[in-house]
Amino acid sequence: MSATTESSQPLVTDTPWADLPSLLLPAYGETWAMVGIVMVMVVLVGGATGVLLYNTSPRGLFPRDRLHGALSWVVNMGRSLPFLVLMAAIIPFTKWVTGTTLGIAAAIVPMTIAGIPFFARLVQNALNDLPRENMAVGLVTGSSTGQIIRQTQLREALPGLASAVTLNTISMIEYSAIAGTIGAGGIGYLAVTYGYQRFDMTVMLATIIALIVTVQVVQFIGDRVAHALARP
Repeated sequence: MSATTESSQPLVTDTPWADLPSLLLPAYGETWAMVGIVMVMVVLVGGATGVLLYNTSPRGLFPRDRLHGALSWVVNMGRSLPFLVLMAAIIPFTKWVTGTTLGIAAAIVPMTIAGIPFFARLVQNALNDLPRENMAVGLVTGSSTGQIIRQTQLREALPGLASAVTLNTISMIEYSAIAGTIGAGGIGYLAVTYGYQRFDMTVMLATIIALIVTVQVVQFIGDRVAHALARP
């Protein structure tokens, strides 16, 4: 009886620290591949959505109550679901877009869908912090709508936009770790397959340290950039 009980226990094996780079570095590269691709799409689509949200509001260049309300509803709906629930809910759509529900490609779809509304709201908030007089000056000087958006709104909001990119990047790093549960690769997948399923505490500890250090470095760089862009 005791032999049977012992044989049913999970085998606990810890990876030697010397072998960690061969596991951690490729996974770290996969994480940044996911985050990088997602952030490009998030900044482009989410940034444009945020600008539209602001300028269709009563404070904006072309107030449109119905359009603003509809956009706000879509953005709020996109932000309301926890990422794990969203990722599971859109599996059919992810498979239709990418042809698979596994790997980096499958993770990019839900990460992008989650990131766009979050970044859009951050952009809107950054523009809301601008003095209304700035836009009034642009209108008085006869600038076009595009010129006011580019040269007045976005340029003046650069520190806030840099902070928004930083916050969104950190969120995408966290989401990429969650995406490891569907075999997306990266640090999260390494933590699940080795740290959790194989009870490898060395790998689990290494992935935790890697994520903490990464988030701290991203936040530090983002703060420095935002500070440099802020006018004295």
